[in-house]
Amino acid sequence: MRIGLYGGTFDPIHLGHLRAAETAREGAGLDAVAFLPSAVPPHRGAALSAAADRLAMARLATASQPRFESWDAELRRPGPSYTVETVERLLADRPSDTLVLVVGADTWPEMTSWREPERLFSLVEVVVVDRPGYPAPGPTAPPFPGARGVRRLDGPTLPISATAIRERARQGLSVRFLVPDPVADFITERRLYR
Repeated sequence: MRIGLYGGTFDPIHLGHLRAAETAREGAGLDAVAFLPSAVPPHRGAALSAAADRLAMARLATASQPRFESWDAELRRPGPSYTVETVERLLADRPSDTLVLVVGADTWPEMTSWREPERLFSLVEVVVVDRPGYPAPGPTAPPFPGARGVRRLDGPTLPISATAIRERARQGLSVRFLVPDPVADFITERRLYR
């Protein structure tokens, strides 16, 4: 199988994430997209909601789409969620699959500062999807010799941010139609972000 790996804090997962994953699935010919909530994101502050809640929301958001899955691979490892370590582990666990890393246009410019970027680019092809509010990436030539390849995909985007969703929830406002209905219900029931 050809599987897209789509990581992030997903605090919370929202319709913009799902649309980006669908763009990657279609444009890169993926059989499935695996959402990987990070345990301890190394490039940003700690998530506001617990890892178990973020995984539960990802599972609720992807349950109705048979080609989307939510994996706990980063939550099972201690310490920071370094993508290169996650990819290495998944490749060892799934030797017959081809893994493709899915990132947004906001993430693409910082990837060369990630842990062992040369190694990461040698392990997986990278697919860059548009993100509202960020310039479309220019030419996406592989940044290192030996890289598997980089592809930029155009597609519809939704101007939704997890930060704005958290702020609405904090104020007691509805987040419905920004996140899938089961996620909106989960946020309300668990009183997340209040």
